[in-house]
Amino acid sequence: MIKIFTGIIEEIGILNSIKKENDLYTLEVSAEKVLAGTKHGDSIATNGVCLTVTEIGKDFYRAEVMIETINSTNFKNLKKDEKLNLERALSFSKRLGGHIVQGHVDGVGEITNIINKNREIVYRIKFEGNNFKYIVEKGSIALDGISLTVSKVETNSFEVSIIPTTISETTLSNKKVGEKINIETDIIGRYVYNFLKFEDKKESITLDFLRKNGF
Repeated sequence: MIKIFTGIIEEIGILNSIKKENDLYTLEVSAEKVLAGTKHGDSIATNGVCLTVTEIGKDFYRAEVMIETINSTNFKNLKKDEKLNLERALSFSKRLGGHIVQGHVDGVGEITNIINKNREIVYRIKFEGNNFKYIVEKGSIALDGISLTVSKVETNSFEVSIIPTTISETTLSNKKVGEKINIETDIIGRYVYNFLKFEDKKESITLDFLRKNGF
C-alpha cells in the first residue's frame, strides 16, 4: 500500500540514538503524539523520510534505515538529541491540509541565507541536480517533511517564505545557514513534467510508463 503524508508536522521528536549494524541503521526517536494508534509496520515521516516502524515503546519508536537512505538524505549528519519533524501517514479520516508528500527525498539542499522580514522569514536553499527542474514558483515543496510554497526560483536555488507559527512548530527554528535540509519536490509537478515530455515524443502511456513515474 502506498503511504502518503501531508507535510503538516504533528510534533517534534528527539533522536535518542542511531546505531549501525553492517549496512543497516536503527533510529530510535523519542515521541508522544505520533505514537497514538501507531503499530508495528506503520509509517512515520521522520524529517520527511518515510520510515517503517519496527518497534514501539511507551515514549519512543524504532525504525530501520538502509545505508542508501542515510547517504541520500541529511540523516548522515544526524546527532544524538537532534530534533526531528514527525508525521504519521495520512488516514482516510484526516484532511489533506498541506500537499501530497510521499516521504521519498529527492535530494539534500543547503540553507544559504535566512532573511527576517516583517511577518515572515525567507529561507534561501541551494539545490543542484536533475530534480531541480521540478521546482516551480508558487508550487509546493517539502523541506524536512514540511509542506511549503516556493516563493522564488533562481539558478540552482529557490526561496520559501515562512510564517513564525510554522517555524516555531517545526525544526526550522533550529536551522542555521550552512545546514543541510531534505527536499522532496511536488509529485504533481513531476507527473505533469513527465507526461508532457512523453507527449512531445508521442509515446503512449503504458503500464511501464506508469511504473517509471510512481503510479
